[in-house]
Amino acid sequence: MPPTMRRMLLELDDCWTDERVEGPTSVRRFKDSIHDYLPFGPTICAIIDTPQFQRLRHIKQLGTSYYVWPGASHNRFEHCLGVAYLAQTLAMHLKDSQPSLGITQRDVQCVTIAGLCHDLGHGPWSHVWDNMFIPSILPDKKWCHEDASRMMFDALLEENELYLAPDDAAFVKALIMGDMTMCTKPEKPYLFQIVANKRNGLDVDKFDYIARDSHAIDQKSNLSLTRLIYSSRVIDNEICYDIKDANQIFELCHTRMSLHKRIYTHKTAKAIEYMIVDALTRAEPVMHIANRLENPKEYLYLTDHIQVEIEASKDPRLAEAQAILHRIRIRDLYKAVDFKVFPWHCKDDLKETFTPESVVSAFKSLYKGRKALKHVSPDIGELDLVKEEDANALSPEHVIIEITARHHGMGNHNPLGFVKFYSKHHPNKGVEANPDDVSVTLPSSFGEIMLRVYTREPRFFGLVQLGYREVLRHFEIPPAPPSRDATTEPDEEGAGAVDLPLELDVDPVDAVDPLTPPADTPTASSSARARNLTRASTVAAVGRGPAPRTRTASRRSLSGMLSGTPGSAVGENVFTKVPPTYGPTSKSPTRRAKGQKREREEETAKAETESGKEGGDRVVEEGSSREVDLDLDLGLGSEDREGEEERGRKRSKV
Repeated sequence: MPPTMRRMLLELDDCWTDERVEGPTSVRRFKDSIHDYLPFGPTICAIIDTPQFQRLRHIKQLGTSYYVWPGASHNRFEHCLGVAYLAQTLAMHLKDSQPSLGITQRDVQCVTIAGLCHDLGHGPWSHVWDNMFIPSILPDKKWCHEDASRMMFDALLEENELYLAPDDAAFVKALIMGDMTMCTKPEKPYLFQIVANKRNGLDVDKFDYIARDSHAIDQKSNLSLTRLIYSSRVIDNEICYDIKDANQIFELCHTRMSLHKRIYTHKTAKAIEYMIVDALTRAEPVMHIANRLENPKEYLYLTDHIQVEIEASKDPRLAEAQAILHRIRIRDLYKAVDFKVFPWHCKDDLKETFTPESVVSAFKSLYKGRKALKHVSPDIGELDLVKEEDANALSPEHVIIEITARHHGMGNHNPLGFVKFYSKHHPNKGVEANPDDVSVTLPSSFGEIMLRVYTREPRFFGLVQLGYREVLRHFEIPPAPPSRDATTEPDEEGAGAVDLPLELDVDPVDAVDPLTPPADTPTASSSARARNLTRASTVAAVGRGPAPRTRTASRRSLSGMLSGTPGSAVGENVFTKVPPTYGPTSKSPTRRAKGQKREREEETAKAETESGKEGGDRVVEEGSSREVDLDLDLGLGSEDREGEEERGRKRSKV
């Protein structure tokens, strides 16, 4: 449609940002559970009232985490409204507090539009689509949801008779990508740090999803987003913050890490993700799902409802995909076999060492040589109890190796090292803060690698764990690379725009004090450390027993993991160990409990029937629900007692 026949998007607002405007306005206010009322003018509302944006109502913000936290039912729709509101608020704050910046209403509008449309391209189950399914189907294709956001934004303008000047459209899409080189004319650099901040990851997208996701799982937070927004100030084309808010910013990064550990990488949510990807992969030859990537008209209907689309199909070729999705419905999920947390620098070595093939090969080697290796470990001795058909049937297709990076926002680097601060004494000077300007209790490591092993078939649980632990037994911690300065660009895993626990707590006795006292002045902590280490070594030497449990676990972790000593062996996870013959039931706990209750009731009824035939009540066979008759002495007379048989007898289950 020619531009002259379309609505000029930025001209729909009548200077609604001007405080001098009085009387009724065309501003609409959306009630939000996080930010209260969100005021938007006609320009933003024109975008909201389109099929492309309304599509986000059908895409869960947290994807499969909704299967674990029923309250996490919020969608990309409300998240994008929140990001648009925060982007608008931050842009208006900079415009009003620093008039010398020359921020115009057009700048505010474009930044707000970018915040509103930054997630237009998300596929089914959010990051499951672009981080897992697309790489598995199209491994050579470099694609991310931001690419689809730009495609859907162009379609939104074209199909809804909205016109945006080419320079403005390029500006909005550059803001979504956080790449100012995509602009067709020079723009203000600091505006690219509002929606998608590639420098330090502090942007309104992160502000909103951290607050919204925490609220969804009822996790209380002490973050004050309003304080951070009104603390921001542009210095040398970079958004800086008051040094008083440095701890608040680190709390934001800390919360991000906590959410990734507790929610985004939860073992059950990840298991369902793998099941969904498997189902989509098997449905792909029939439905050609990946072909919808480049077609905005088909992508418009690509939402979480694709699961129902597959389940409702009568095409027999989708039977395998439907079976996997049915397992999700009845909670017959892939099982998390084992896990371990490694230092950040181990990722490449973990990818090379831990593969489905290596795990299966390790198990089969142990099973083949079990006769000669019985004396090595009790687990190997139990291999004689493993069914031979199960041992032969185990294959790499039954094993999933998950290697996930979790960090504070900037890889293994201190996120505060990428932020500049000012003070009330020097409001126009932005500098990086030294660690001792903020806190000396910050962690020594800001990222970690989670290795988790799954099995697609519960009957292989113990076999997969044994094979994995055999591979783990031969794995050694590689030497850590030289530490880099905070000004060094983080690696790809630590990029600020990448949305992927805190480090393991170190026992104070084993830890090295941050400030080492003089050698001739021993402190209480150093003396305690010496006594404990001497006692532990003495006990081990005389063979009278192990050291205290907590101390042993701490030393075991430090020796192989936290110490980072090259060549260190890695201990097994003592909390997840099971015998090789272990195979959890495929039923969910609720279904299993109902089945057990039904069995008890049937046994009780059968026992009562047999007792009736013998002419009296008795205690039923051991192993079922036993019952005894108790005559309750209620102080009744003899006549009342004579009518006891008619009234019935009080029964109590034991």
